[in-house]
Amino acid sequence: MSRAIQDVTACREAVSRLPKLGLGELRQQWRALYKAEASPYLSRELLLRAVAYRMQEVALGGLRPERQRQLRQFAQQLNGSQEVRIRPRPELKPGTRLVREWQGRTYDVLVLDDGFSWQGTSYRSLSALAGKITGTAWSGPLFFGLKPNRTVALRPSRGPRSAGEDGDAAS
Repeated sequence: MSRAIQDVTACREAVSRLPKLGLGELRQQWRALYKAEASPYLSRELLLRAVAYRMQEVALGGLRPERQRQLRQFAQQLNGSQEVRIRPRPELKPGTRLVREWQGRTYDVLVLDDGFSWQGTSYRSLSALAGKITGTAWSGPLFFGLKPNRTVALRPSRGPRSAGEDGDAAS
């Protein structure tokens, strides 16, 4: 039996025993895994989940470097401003209908488990579908209003200008 399979099996067995442990035993597990005392304010349920996560992390490996970097960025943002700017990614459930009016025509798209359906044809991505509808490259989430248009949102609002205000007036 390979070492990896032994680790997975042992981890699975250890995690399955955790719900039977008392609060004191869970705190001992925490100390052994985190090399620190658990806060006295942590509930039993949270202790159990944290200990189970750490056991799996030690046995199977932790988060990928990209996710670790992302979490560090969020933590730095939170420490700096007490406000984390996380852009939520919309999760579309199968059966959802996306409706978009474009150039005087209404487009009705059905969300599937593995893509999207429009006029009886399946598409793997919203961008491919938006490209089919418009005839040009489009961000599907942007086209269907699931993502804000950053260039419009970031552009400073300027009032009416007179000729020559742009700085490109003839000399």
